[in-house]
Amino acid sequence: MTPDQYCQEKAAKSGSSFYYSFLFLPPEKRLAITALYAFCREIDDIVDECHDPGVARMKLAWWRNEIGAVFSGNPEHPLGKALKPVIERHNLPPELFSEIMDGMEMDLDENRYPDFKSLQLYCYRVASVVGLLSAEIFGFENRKTLDYAHELGIALQLTNILRDVGEDARRNRIYLPLDELKEYGVTVSDILNAKSSENFEKFMAFQIHRARRHYDNALQALPVEDRQNQKPGLIMAAIYSALLDEIEKDPGCVLKGRTSLTPLRKVWIAWKTWGKR
Repeated sequence: MTPDQYCQEKAAKSGSSFYYSFLFLPPEKRLAITALYAFCREIDDIVDECHDPGVARMKLAWWRNEIGAVFSGNPEHPLGKALKPVIERHNLPPELFSEIMDGMEMDLDENRYPDFKSLQLYCYRVASVVGLLSAEIFGFENRKTLDYAHELGIALQLTNILRDVGEDARRNRIYLPLDELKEYGVTVSDILNAKSSENFEKFMAFQIHRARRHYDNALQALPVEDRQNQKPGLIMAAIYSALLDEIEKDPGCVLKGRTSLTPLRKVWIAWKTWGKR
């Protein structure tokens, strides 16, 4: 299996909506963004699948060394070998890869967030930084596009968090600001026990509104001259906005299962968004 094939398999197996945003890219950019996405999946899987935090930390430390080897020119892992030409071609900075791993490592240290400010740091590291790297791969002329990438990353991660409330709770993780839960009269026990209520629905309405505000901020920040190059991000925004619409119809459903869109609907949204001027 070649390094590119490894990345393709890793990305495809995840079933993520991100995969659909790559479909219409030219081959070079598709390979590049697939390698970046496969790296993120590899690191995320370590945190999610390792039940021993010590083992997870050791694996993350190995990947920190491997990323160092990518930048020094001698990676060992197929994924590292696939990333090397991407990093060189697009001049991607090493500190952003470190930020991603710092974000993933937060999952080993934190399973509660006292307020939105602390949650926002997590969202920046695991999503906005990926957006900044993606923007470099897709290409831009105006540096305001980086503001768009930052805001879009926050919006996408907040949508992920709302979609996965129940799934995360079953891992004893709550990515919802505790002070805001308290403000709306929702307890940690309610979340852990999948107890929906009118208060929870009001809380979710507030969270959905915040996520949409970040989508709006992202779209307003994207310069017209970079819109075509940044179409993959716009596809993600369209898919995840549709997901928010589904969550809004029945907010309590996120406590018991994962809300999702069908693959056919994702392809249709991707195709429709790609064709827009």
